[in-house]
Amino acid sequence: MTCAPSPKIAVLMAAYQGMLWLQEQVDSILQQQDVDVHLFVSVDLSNDGTEDWITQRAAQSGKITVLPCGFHFGSAGKNFYRLLRDTQPEHYDAIALADQDDIWHLDKLSQAWACLEQGYDAYSSNVIAFWPDGRKQCLNKAQPQTQYDHFFEAAGPGCTYVLRSSVACKLQHFLLSHRKRVESVDLHDWLIYAFCRNRKYKWYIDPRPGMHYRQHSSNQVGANASVKAYIKRIKLVKNGWYRDQVVRISELLSPNQVNNFNSRCFLIMNFSELRRRPRDKLYLLLLIILGLY
Repeated sequence: MTCAPSPKIAVLMAAYQGMLWLQEQVDSILQQQDVDVHLFVSVDLSNDGTEDWITQRAAQSGKITVLPCGFHFGSAGKNFYRLLRDTQPEHYDAIALADQDDIWHLDKLSQAWACLEQGYDAYSSNVIAFWPDGRKQCLNKAQPQTQYDHFFEAAGPGCTYVLRSSVACKLQHFLLSHRKRVESVDLHDWLIYAFCRNRKYKWYIDPRPGMHYRQHSSNQVGANASVKAYIKRIKLVKNGWYRDQVVRISELLSPNQVNNFNSRCFLIMNFSELRRRPRDKLYLLLLIILGLY
């Protein structure tokens, strides 16, 4: 009896000033079990040796491709949009996203692929956040999905995302067709989740953590696990950033919803459908009632 070939998975990593963490993360990706991995890396212009290190590692491995360097993207989101536009998902069974500073469990991708084989189109998972002082915390994103949650939040950290290649090809076409408008959406993981859910693709949020999610001062978003983090997010709501992003995403994906998402009455009546986690539903409801959203 011949064994079925291992699924081919393209891992897309955005890197920037990553020398402190790259080796541990790249090792954890290349050592993934029961999958055939190829790592694509896009380096935002760095001055700490990131480009040289990953280029040398690519020359040694054969499992790493470094996209042309020398560009300044200015954010992880724009760097990931570049990766999604400039790689070829049709040559793989699935594509996965990776940050430069985490540590993947060795069965992260095989666990994701097993879920996709059950009929899902896209996958994400819980993560174990960890800090330099040794603290660890499981970040639970696996609450039941609601009617509109994808317009108001991501499925969790984008570094847990795995998409079927057919879905990734549709996403790539969308990104290429709406390039300027897409880049006005700051968080790529939020937009990807919204795109998939809006297209009725089946998305599974796995309660089993697939990786250790490093927390440090350079995290663009990170764990929402402290009073300081909550205050930061409330400020983003008060200054209009959050509402602006909701509107930009809905304008791109479902223009007929824009008026609803700008209507306080609609939002209050449907508050239980706007987020997944019960306390987040209540926080958002309070912000809407107080006129802060």
